[in-house]
Amino acid sequence: MEAPDFWGDKESAHHLVKEKAHLSKSVDNWNKLEKDFEDLDILITLSETEEDSSLYTEIDALLNTIAIGITHLEIELMLSGDNDINNAIVSIHPGAGGTESQDWAEMLFRMYTRWAERQGYKVEVLDYQPADEAGIKGVTFAVNGDYAYGYLKAEAGVHRLVRISPFDANKRRHTSFSSVFVYPEIEEDIEIEINEDDLRIDTYRASSAGGQHVNKTDSAVRITHIPTGIVTQCQNERSQLKNKQVAMKVLKAKLYELQQREQQEKLDKITGEKKGISWGSQIRSYIFQPYQMVKDHRTNIDIGNVQAVMDGDIDRLIDL
Repeated sequence: MEAPDFWGDKESAHHLVKEKAHLSKSVDNWNKLEKDFEDLDILITLSETEEDSSLYTEIDALLNTIAIGITHLEIELMLSGDNDINNAIVSIHPGAGGTESQDWAEMLFRMYTRWAERQGYKVEVLDYQPADEAGIKGVTFAVNGDYAYGYLKAEAGVHRLVRISPFDANKRRHTSFSSVFVYPEIEEDIEIEINEDDLRIDTYRASSAGGQHVNKTDSAVRITHIPTGIVTQCQNERSQLKNKQVAMKVLKAKLYELQQREQQEKLDKITGEKKGISWGSQIRSYIFQPYQMVKDHRTNIDIGNVQAVMDGDIDRLIDL
């Protein structure tokens, strides 16, 4: 980075700066953990030599800090996939069930937003389609921060809600489903071939809240990749050009994920390995009535505090 011609190639320079920031953060985390261990050793020695029980509270707090630090380091070591460190692009779509499922999709969007805030991640809404009565018809958003994709990739699948519907006058219990899709944001230097002739690009008037400009011009963009049928759209930016750029970024991420999935399926056929299908399968149930519980069907983890989970406290579910 100190070379005189470092900024001659801006794309390469940007990539190296990002890599340095990641490596520096890893080293800083390790050094902090090492210092915490040294401080702990000093505190324990003091409490023993001086028989000072007042230090026990401080020792206990430092032990907890060290445990959290070790857990984060272990998780980062496990998240060693090619794109685990990347930003994540998340799409949520309600299943059949009308207003109830649309409300459930919005509840999931709120849950992931709250979780991202807890992690210090930045959430950028790329496309938001409100439903007519309540909830959403769909949402696509980016979660920006180190390892966002690594943490969220296992959230892909069908999420099931069981509750007494607030939209049912007879107060009956309803079961609703929403699908969550997670893609890695692809770096510019990764080649994903997209033939312009394979694209159908439509413009339309944005329906989301965005002021007079958004609602009076055809600024929203929908891109259809004809060979795969993948559709991406964006209506949150004020200009048609920016909306097109965002929609293309999401399309690139989805095509890359599809490519990776197809390669894995071919490998599984060759090796004869059998794996559960994560896409389109029910991975978790959120039960509000007649009792309260969140159950992850892959790990059999049960959490009784449903409200805490809906407020973004999903680390136990994600880390496992």
